[in-house]
Amino acid sequence: MSDMSAGPAAPANGLPRIHTMTFGDLASALNAGFRDFLRAPLFGLVIGGTFALIGVVIVASLTIWQLPWLIYPFAIGFPLVGPFAAVGLYEVSRRLAAGERPSWGDVFGVIWAQRRREVSWMAFVMLFVFWIWMYQVRLLIALFLGLVSFASFEQFLTVVFTTQDGILFLAIGHVVGAVLALVLFSITVISIPLLLEREVDMVTAMITSIKAVFQSPVVMLGWGVFVTLCVLMASLPLFLGLLVVLPVFGHATWHLYRRALPDPASRH
Repeated sequence: MSDMSAGPAAPANGLPRIHTMTFGDLASALNAGFRDFLRAPLFGLVIGGTFALIGVVIVASLTIWQLPWLIYPFAIGFPLVGPFAAVGLYEVSRRLAAGERPSWGDVFGVIWAQRRREVSWMAFVMLFVFWIWMYQVRLLIALFLGLVSFASFEQFLTVVFTTQDGILFLAIGHVVGAVLALVLFSITVISIPLLLEREVDMVTAMITSIKAVFQSPVVMLGWGVFVTLCVLMASLPLFLGLLVVLPVFGHATWHLYRRALPDPASRH
């Protein structure tokens, strides 16, 4: 790992030391993530493919249940749970960095072990935020578009993009969604890989993640926006782009975490 341009912030209340991040760190983390994907592509393709398949199944289910108007907000909010889906990718990157050759047994063993660790509670946090997102979408639709049903996804898009109420719904909905995404990004970008690697409690991990974002706000929020836009674009062709985008960003997030908190502690 290359030398950091800024020194670590003094720890407070037992929190891990945090380095101030630069855009050079983002570029290095992204390059390292891409290299990890190329070194162990099957892990990324399987994990990314599973995530994409879940998205396709849910979209198909919404169509069958005659709720096509939920497809758009679902596609926007679905990436919110991406950080949890990347736990296996973090473990692959951790083993590659340690000079180990990851195996399916080792990776899935670590994923399965998280059910008894603090990472499992973070899954509830992310699902709760996703539930809030979907609930507020239904509320905003009722407020701006009325208690109406849409026969097709195309009809929903037509109403949203061609009427004054639809555009207002779209604007307010995206603002609310951006706030939720900012909150979730701030509490998970560092906390999940931290919980995977070190024995800390969930609250400490979330506070550390928030401090890392606030210590380098432009860099970290820029990373969040960049990842969000790439994931959304990758989701457009039936989530198929996630086969590559999710694993690359998953591996990159691990390297970003190791740059933000460069003093690793063994989990063993």
